[in-house]
Amino acid sequence: MNLDQLVKRCSKQDIKAQEELYNLYKVPLFALCLKYCSNSSEAEDNLHDSFIEIFATIKKFNGKGSFEGWMKRITINKAITKYKKSYSLVPIKDDYKDEISIDEEVVDIPLNDILKHVQNLPHQYRLVFNLYELEDYSHKEIACMLSISESASKSNLHRAKAKLKEQLLLQKNIQTKKSNGK
Repeated sequence: MNLDQLVKRCSKQDIKAQEELYNLYKVPLFALCLKYCSNSSEAEDNLHDSFIEIFATIKKFNGKGSFEGWMKRITINKAITKYKKSYSLVPIKDDYKDEISIDEEVVDIPLNDILKHVQNLPHQYRLVFNLYELEDYSHKEIACMLSISESASKSNLHRAKAKLKEQLLLQKNIQTKKSNGK
């Protein structure tokens, strides 16, 4: 069955179609949840909440754009909404400076390790980093989504990159010492 047929069946609350859609997209949407959540348990909760929303509003999907993109948007919005309810967004002074670049020496760190470092970022930094770097939202869009200023979004991104770089370099140094037998 093609995706259009599956979506139509889901919009009619067909349980088998919903199960098929869930099985088709649970892995990529869970990976997306991991980007925005602190741990796997929180990501599972977000995935669950996202699918409830997807199935409840699937009739609203109008076919403009990709269906997967529509589901990703719901998933990201669920994570942001949960974050806003759980954590207060603190305005941060606009003290970002130059762009932070990740040194070549940390490029060989496994992707799973990098994801763990991203998950360990303070919540507001993690949200801005993911929205800007991974989802290609502008600072203006991020500011609107998180109810912060554009300059706070830029500052949070700068701080997230600085913290990530610090953590990646620390991990690289630990790996180097282990491989040198120290």
